[in-house]
Amino acid sequence: MIAVAMSGGVDSSAAAALLKSQGHELVGFSMQLWNQRRINVGPEGEPLPSRCCSLDDLYDARAVAHKIGFPFYVVNMEDDFERDVVQPFVNNYLNGLTPSPCVQCNSFLKFDKLVELAKTADATKVATGHYARVTWDDARGRWLLLRSVNRAKDQSYFLFELTQEQLSYAFFPLGEMTKQEVRDIAEAAGLPTAQKPESQEICFVPDGNYAQFIERYLAEDKPAGKTLPVLNNYKTAPGEIVTTAGEVIGTHTGIHRYTVGQRKGLGISAPEPLYVVAVDAKQNRVVVGSSDDLLKSTMTVNRTNWIPFDALREPLHVSVKIRSRAEEAGATLTAQADGSVLVTFDEPQRAVTPGQAAVFYDGEIVVGGGWIV
Repeated sequence: MIAVAMSGGVDSSAAAALLKSQGHELVGFSMQLWNQRRINVGPEGEPLPSRCCSLDDLYDARAVAHKIGFPFYVVNMEDDFERDVVQPFVNNYLNGLTPSPCVQCNSFLKFDKLVELAKTADATKVATGHYARVTWDDARGRWLLLRSVNRAKDQSYFLFELTQEQLSYAFFPLGEMTKQEVRDIAEAAGLPTAQKPESQEICFVPDGNYAQFIERYLAEDKPAGKTLPVLNNYKTAPGEIVTTAGEVIGTHTGIHRYTVGQRKGLGISAPEPLYVVAVDAKQNRVVVGSSDDLLKSTMTVNRTNWIPFDALREPLHVSVKIRSRAEEAGATLTAQADGSVLVTFDEPQRAVTPGQAAVFYDGEIVVGGGWIV
């Protein structure tokens, strides 16, 4: 028995169709993660269009399960999603960080909770539509996470936090396929999601306006019965924009509206282009500087997760992605006494952004990763 995570998109639908065609017994699960009508609404109270985690997606997932022929269940995980994904997302922005909520969603919900559900259904694997691969390494005695063969669609960056137990359950049927091959499978199976557009945005911010979402979330009267943790910082007030030399040259409109590397929307004029080089939550300041000020030779990463081994014991040369769409950079990892890792780049890197995930690779293998501090 294989449990299939059904998002309502073409990838998970095709994964299910492929597995069914191979003779596997399936059970489908969809997670109700976010009520799109709570915050993401238009002037008439209508939900903004979303290509992920909407009620329409749940209907599509159910239709696919019915078409292929396997039992399907919707599990309400809204409280877990708000506690483990949405609130950290808001808190991080309010504390001067730029978060990667899709990583946390995979770590805390799509695999952590799905593995629990799989066990209750006597399933031995949890299949998803991710473009990545998992294999067992006899020499190391550990499960390994590998890039997708299709590098253009590789999603291993978002999976670096998976534990050995989660990897032992994880099954990625699309790991060696192209997007067109996936759509062809869905088309051949007559699935209603075959030509469904891809989701590019964070599911709970469908219009991509993170700052407006945060402001609406803070102002919202929370639904009755919520017992979620109180946010520890409500700093959305204006403050100073300063240069790297400490000169005040403008006023920002709330630090949650700024991220390292940002150039547009600063509201200041200068003889040369200025970029956000730091967000100082403690002083409620945005620090700006030149393009050269964005270059960093080192960074510190904490809350690391290692996959081929349980701990970093000696310096290791890897390639590093400092954001999901970044070009990889060569670097040496060195363990620090406090448990963090010092990353020393072969060449200085631009816009190293606190709060983002840094993921380490050795060829096809995901070595691990952590969070930029």
